[in-house]
Amino acid sequence: MLKAQIDQDLKKALLAGDKVLATTLRGLKSVILYAEVAQGNRDKGLDDESIVALFAKEAKKRQESADLYIKGGSPERAEAELIEKTVVEGYLPKQLSDDALAQIVDDVVQQLGVSGQQAMGQVIATVKQKTAGSADGGRIAALVKERLQ
Repeated sequence: MLKAQIDQDLKKALLAGDKVLATTLRGLKSVILYAEVAQGNRDKGLDDESIVALFAKEAKKRQESADLYIKGGSPERAEAELIEKTVVEGYLPKQLSDDALAQIVDDVVQQLGVSGQQAMGQVIATVKQKTAGSADGGRIAALVKERLQ
């Protein structure tokens, strides 16, 4: 289970004295705990799929923060955010290539037999289920929009 893996990695980071990794992992544990409490699942916990979705959002947040720091002229803060993003991405499934994702989108469009912009939501939802966190929602939406025009 992903949550147990984070606990183990946090213990290793603390024993090794890796403050950056330990701080990042504590933040991830906090994100999981917050989501568990918000969903009323504190006792049962979250499944790995839900945790992966949370971590994908966390990685995206860190990238956005790094971009803002770069625009604001603070490259050292941007670097810190990108280091944390790398740690978070280590717990995410490997991202699909553009070609592989395009093939999945094409297959779903053909399978559903839909066309036009009104079918975007249906196609995006199906593609997200098939990719199970291995493709960013923005990439999926862009490809679906391109294919349905």
